[in-house]
Amino acid sequence: MTDHLDHPRPLLVRPHWQDLCGPWGFAADDEDQGRALGWHSDAAAFTRTIAVPYPPESELSGVHDPAAHPIVWYRRTLRPYQTPGPGERLLLHFGAVDYRAQVWFNGVRVGEHEGGHTPFSFDVTDALVPGDEQVIVVRVEDECDDTTQPRGKQDWRDEPHGIWYHRTTGIWQPVWAEVVPALHVRRLHWTPDVPGAAVTLEVELSRRPAEPVDVHVVLTLGEEVLAEQTCRTDRKDGRWVIAIPAARHQMEQARLLWTPETPTLLDARVEIRHDGHPVDTVTSYAGLRSVGVRDGRFLLNGQPRFLRLVLAQNYWPRSHLAAPDAGALRREVELAKELGFNGVRIHQKVEDPRFLAWCDRLGMLVWDEMPSAYEYAPRTVERLTREWMEVVARDRSHPCVVTWVPFNESWGIWHAADVPEQRHAATALYHLTKSLDGTRPVISNDGWEHTESDIWGLHDYAPTGESIRQRYADPEAVARVFKDRPPARRVALLGSPAERGQPVVLSEIGGTSLRPRPDEPWHGYATVDSAEELAEQLRQFVDAVLDSPELAGFCWTQLTDTEQESNGLLTEDRAPKVPAETVRRILTRPARSAPAEAIDAARRAARERD
Repeated sequence: MTDHLDHPRPLLVRPHWQDLCGPWGFAADDEDQGRALGWHSDAAAFTRTIAVPYPPESELSGVHDPAAHPIVWYRRTLRPYQTPGPGERLLLHFGAVDYRAQVWFNGVRVGEHEGGHTPFSFDVTDALVPGDEQVIVVRVEDECDDTTQPRGKQDWRDEPHGIWYHRTTGIWQPVWAEVVPALHVRRLHWTPDVPGAAVTLEVELSRRPAEPVDVHVVLTLGEEVLAEQTCRTDRKDGRWVIAIPAARHQMEQARLLWTPETPTLLDARVEIRHDGHPVDTVTSYAGLRSVGVRDGRFLLNGQPRFLRLVLAQNYWPRSHLAAPDAGALRREVELAKELGFNGVRIHQKVEDPRFLAWCDRLGMLVWDEMPSAYEYAPRTVERLTREWMEVVARDRSHPCVVTWVPFNESWGIWHAADVPEQRHAATALYHLTKSLDGTRPVISNDGWEHTESDIWGLHDYAPTGESIRQRYADPEAVARVFKDRPPARRVALLGSPAERGQPVVLSEIGGTSLRPRPDEPWHGYATVDSAEELAEQLRQFVDAVLDSPELAGFCWTQLTDTEQESNGLLTEDRAPKVPAETVRRILTRPARSAPAEAIDAARRAARERD
């Protein structure tokens, strides 16, 4: 399983791949002259060196230039670890490049991609030249003042202000290469079916096979083979239900289910066979679990689950949106778990797939959110839709992902209350997401101004815990919040959304800062002077939520300090401001709206006494 988690694409792994991170040539092209001057085939312009995958604005890149450069270029030579043989192809993979990338291989343009947060690949085989050394060149456009571009919390100014951070331009997730058979697995998806004791496997091949081939699937748990099935296809795309007999028995099923406490993963091997001989073999994994909503509760595996989330900006001071190393992604998940959270709301960022793989492995629920644009226009909708579809396609096989969030706080649809087109955009992305993945809740616009949503996520930065306690004390109080007393002076619901027993989750609360620096322009929603006061503030807010019979969860703002936002439970260097044991005791007290938690706590206490 470790191989999956270290791989830049953990859900579709071949054992041999070549890491292309490290030193690349680098050049800024502020006047957009590089194409006319032939930089794609001339090394002379690349006078600087950058450490990929760190953005040039960051310290770890070695460039550390915060100025806006609308166009940047990268160049490196490649000696493939394996030269493609007859019937093999060389693929070049990019984890994420912000924002529009054009790629040349040995001077041949092999493709382009728009979207700063999603992966793309090119087959560069036909551009190979004799000899060991090949040349990769990447041109990136990233206009800092284009507010129709999904940018999340990247600032458009040279220096961060308000709640925005330094920009991330260019390559910021791994670049890698692999040699594959001409007919190979291009994409895999797993959809669990807990009641049906099965998983659905979707396979996309690189092309339609000339003759029928077999797709052979083996699912294992440790050394135990849970399922083995062979499916024949003559199509490029296939979809099959893989029965798991062991999961049919209720008592047996419990040991197979994925939860934050027992994050069981089923290892998978998928082979493409022709005439009984393997053509391509990949490894993957799946989690058997279900999520949903009913009667005002969030459900995991059919049972109410109280959400204890933390807002995760996942931003590092020396590398910005890029993680400083692969271990930092694992540590971010471990820190959240050590504090007692059972989930993260990744905020305005599409995180590295390795982070999601660690959430799968260690047991952390994830709300997956699209980075926002800041101007509404048809171009904005086009860009958001295209990239969001790529996000859902990339992440929907991860068992940790339990909620989709295409919009946050009406960012980019600022006038949704008054402009029908903007309301339609939120509703359209809700329905589009449901059409791509009907197995998870979708929130049209987290925070307020919901159109259609499966969870009512509210951002309530009340000044005290007592305010929260009064506001959500009973059904009548909650009804007043939705009718005429919404948080942040925003309407909670727009139009007449369908009522489906949506749970109410306070998806942002807290935001308390510990001793901010006097020169900071913005630091949090409240300030305290000591770690003891911070712990007490946390306790008051969390107690108020846990005591409410109407709330299904909360999300605390936030996990770490980030740039000028000094309202983390951890510093930007990931040091705790309050002892982890103290935070954990506060967070894990049973919730009134989830009676089973009190029963489970009593059982644990009894076992400890015995």
